[in-house]
Amino acid sequence: MKTNKIDQSKLYVSLYFFGLVISLTMFSILLNSKSAFAQKNPFITHMYTADPSAHVWDDGRLYVYASHDVDPPRGCDLMDKYHVFSTDDMVNWKDHGEILRSENVEWGRPEGGFMWAPDCAYKDGVYYFYYPHPSGTDWNNTWKVGVASSKKPAKKFKDQGFMEGVGGFAMIDPCVFIDDDGQAYFYYGGGSKCEGAKLKDNMMELDGELQPMEGLEDFHEATWVFKRNGIYYLTYADNNRGNNQLRYAMSNNPLGPWEYKGIYLEPTGCDTSHGSVVEYKSQWYAFYHNKSISGQGNLRSICVDKLYFNEDGTIQTVIQTK
Repeated sequence: MKTNKIDQSKLYVSLYFFGLVISLTMFSILLNSKSAFAQKNPFITHMYTADPSAHVWDDGRLYVYASHDVDPPRGCDLMDKYHVFSTDDMVNWKDHGEILRSENVEWGRPEGGFMWAPDCAYKDGVYYFYYPHPSGTDWNNTWKVGVASSKKPAKKFKDQGFMEGVGGFAMIDPCVFIDDDGQAYFYYGGGSKCEGAKLKDNMMELDGELQPMEGLEDFHEATWVFKRNGIYYLTYADNNRGNNQLRYAMSNNPLGPWEYKGIYLEPTGCDTSHGSVVEYKSQWYAFYHNKSISGQGNLRSICVDKLYFNEDGTIQTVIQTK
């Protein structure tokens, strides 16, 4: 009987330590999992940012090119500069600082401001930064698309002038997509009109006429194009004023025609909505902005959440997290 009690005690001790090891192992797994994906939104909190354009470059980092809301707010006319942020783990972000402001644009509006949603592309060792900016005081009738270039992804950008044959009333939000064969495409739009065309190798001239992107429903602005499994996606903001949503369409051709598919991001609380979609380390992400820090639609903050696809390639509604 005494021996059995000793054996039983040893069994209890062994089971206790076995359970402790299992618990610590599970805790470690959970901790590592959370640290790898514990992305907080908004992910930039030291300044107000909007219109995130996300790209993965050859150095293995994910870069976000964003516009800037000035505090205290005075409306979108005071958006005057662009910042770049980057990460290699989707948790820790580096602010590379300002890369361009209106006073650097010699051809631009004399009063400055109106540095709206940008984009960036890379070709043959050069980064090209595209941005909408008016050339005159009558801002909404004088939009053009400027191009700045650099051999670095987040500094030393120098304005190269504006694209010829591009611009006019409400035509904003440039997007440049480079296909697998190296061919670059230019898109932009506003005022319910979206257009696209091939780009020449110099990345500043259109290769052919702009053509309307057919098949989009309730297009407003914020064009973004990406490719997945041989299918092209065009995302955009709709006209649901005060509650803009992000919609998307799909096509077998980078210039359409497009087949409308629906809404992938519900309203974020801002008057406008603007997003980008990118794959990083085998996970797709949706970038957007909201007003969760300021509570004001013209003091926005950029956010990111995971994006998932259905088996048929359609996009699941993005779950917005905090």
